[in-house]
Amino acid sequence: MNAVVMRKVELADADMRVDRWFKRHYPDVGHGRLEKLLRTGQVRVNGGRVKASDRLLVGDEVRVPPLGEAPKPAPDAAAPKPVSARALEIGETLKKAILHRDADVLVINKPAGLAVQGGSGLDDAHLDAALDALMFEAAERPRLVHRLDKDTSGVLVLARSRQAATALAKSFKARDAAKTYWALVMGMPKPTRGRIDLALAKEGPAGHEKMRTVQREDEDDESKRAVTFYAVVEQAAGKVSWLAMRPLTGRTHQLRAHAAFLGTPIVGDGKYGGAEAFLTGGISRKLHLHARAIDIAHPAGGRLKVEAPLPPHMAESFRLLGFEASQGRDVFAELDE
Repeated sequence: MNAVVMRKVELADADMRVDRWFKRHYPDVGHGRLEKLLRTGQVRVNGGRVKASDRLLVGDEVRVPPLGEAPKPAPDAAAPKPVSARALEIGETLKKAILHRDADVLVINKPAGLAVQGGSGLDDAHLDAALDALMFEAAERPRLVHRLDKDTSGVLVLARSRQAATALAKSFKARDAAKTYWALVMGMPKPTRGRIDLALAKEGPAGHEKMRTVQREDEDDESKRAVTFYAVVEQAAGKVSWLAMRPLTGRTHQLRAHAAFLGTPIVGDGKYGGAEAFLTGGISRKLHLHARAIDIAHPAGGRLKVEAPLPPHMAESFRLLGFEASQGRDVFAELDE
């Protein structure tokens, strides 16, 4: 390839890191060479400089400089791929976790500890590698339209066609999707309900990123803005609270960082809460963050509303603390009016 090429980011590559996007579409470009191209500004996104760890959005325009040879064709994201024994095992687990299925949409209750996509050391031990097992009668493998952190359980929406993926992606981008999370947090936030508007930025090496709070110098700059509504549902002796959280933005680790900002880190979140984020008395050391529900426009019309039951470790913690998940109420009803 001996000319500059401008490429649009497709749905299949949404939220992908720049370096991983190049690895998929230009596998002959080594990491060292890519870093040099980024450092010298030859690779740009939407006309601006970027880093290898920056993530791409649907519709972003990537400037690819002359690379000396034509790239190998990228694989069709919707085409079935060879499935390993581990991916088959994950696929069987996911079949049992289906919450909703129709011609356009598949919704699963993602297990805690399962990565959505591959990364360092994961090989094919992630959800994306097992999507062929969830095709059923469809002609295409399901498509990811949003993400959950590896250690977060709960509602994950998949599109069953390119058209459905386009519609769902528009809903997420327009912040039409109302997502409710449940978390157990240390102590009790004050006030007991409110709105956090706190910008976040990544720090740390790739694979070990952590979000830190930053000041937005320009209030019109939405690039790092992170907004979360929260409310205490129940509390146990002031030591542990059941928190409902409604993110309006979707930054990496947003809810974990915002909970820590309140002085009430999520139970089991050593990354943001340190040793103080762990309880004794039989409470699991796993992260207690669960995507409880979603309300989103259905591609075929109307609204799709789905709830996910708690994962086993959170259900047990609720039992030990005397919380009744069946009593959980919609504390954000006024936001939906």
